[in-house]
Amino acid sequence: MTFLPSLLKMGVDFEKYLDFHRSKGGTGKLFKFTFLEYREGFLKLAAEFTAETLNPNRTVQGGQMTSMMDDVTSLLLIYESNGTRYPSSTNLHSMHHRPLFAGKVIATAEILKTGKQIATIKGELYNLEGKLAATLMHTAVLINSAP
Repeated sequence: MTFLPSLLKMGVDFEKYLDFHRSKGGTGKLFKFTFLEYREGFLKLAAEFTAETLNPNRTVQGGQMTSMMDDVTSLLLIYESNGTRYPSSTNLHSMHHRPLFAGKVIATAEILKTGKQIATIKGELYNLEGKLAATLMHTAVLINSAP
């Protein structure tokens, strides 16, 4: 039973990163991230696409999906460095498998490789039926934060 309290602590600890993202980032306000799960090298958040993210045929615009996956993969890198390193994206390659609609989704991030200066992270979006909707391969240069 010690797992549950440590999971709750991680969620509380992660909230400060989400709060910073909400107050300092434009998409942080838009996507309404909620912590679901963290383990080393992996992050899962609930999120939401609002009417502002839809294209004229009422599905989520692909760039909005890419932006959400960019955010979740970046948040994982920032969290794992305790806020001491931030990603500067050099490549975002997104693949879109099925449409998404306004409403809640699940966003995940998994670190594939972290070097001294570069990281590769995979992001995924799932609809609420658990079906994969989009995948992102994210490469970033890791920048040390200012003291």
